[in-house]
Amino acid sequence: MRPASGAGARDDVLVVAALAVEAVHVPAHLPLLLTGPGKTAAATAVAAVLAARPPADRPLVVGVGTAGALREGVTGLHVPGAVVHHDISADALARLGAPTTTELALDALLGAAPGDVVLATGDVFVADEDVRERLARRAHLVDMEGFAVAWAARSLGARVVLAKHVSDAADEGAWSWPDAVAASARALGEWLAGVLPPR
Repeated sequence: MRPASGAGARDDVLVVAALAVEAVHVPAHLPLLLTGPGKTAAATAVAAVLAARPPADRPLVVGVGTAGALREGVTGLHVPGAVVHHDISADALARLGAPTTTELALDALLGAAPGDVVLATGDVFVADEDVRERLARRAHLVDMEGFAVAWAARSLGARVVLAKHVSDAADEGAWSWPDAVAASARALGEWLAGVLPPR
């Protein structure tokens, strides 16, 4: 974890990203946790950092990163109002008597109303048209960490906001993600600097 540094450093916020290339423009005054890709890595890393702080001192968790667009015309940066867990056998678990949470409402930032964009999270890298079409019935965006970050934060009593920048259309073009991530990282860094300025 990279601690906050410099004038106006903040300890009331924890910025979370999966990969360093997504977070190169996160301002130095904000602490940054890199989790690695996927739900397990994200949940474990966030929980470990939050559990090390007293309950009354847990920061606002702000998960940032790239996402694939599941619907035409969805571009740019979004702050979802909800996140869903798309690759868990929720119906089967419910039939077995073990219902599970598959959707979480997310917090708003700076008093703004939650957005109406829905983010779907799963460990599947979505680059297939059939998967994209199925997910698009429920969500606008897809990623691999958002639900896990939100679940870990909520489980430990922390507020959580997610910000996602569209890097691809969750189709065959998703394999060009390495070429698109730099622009997404820049947009996310600029957004963070604007909504979470130094103290």
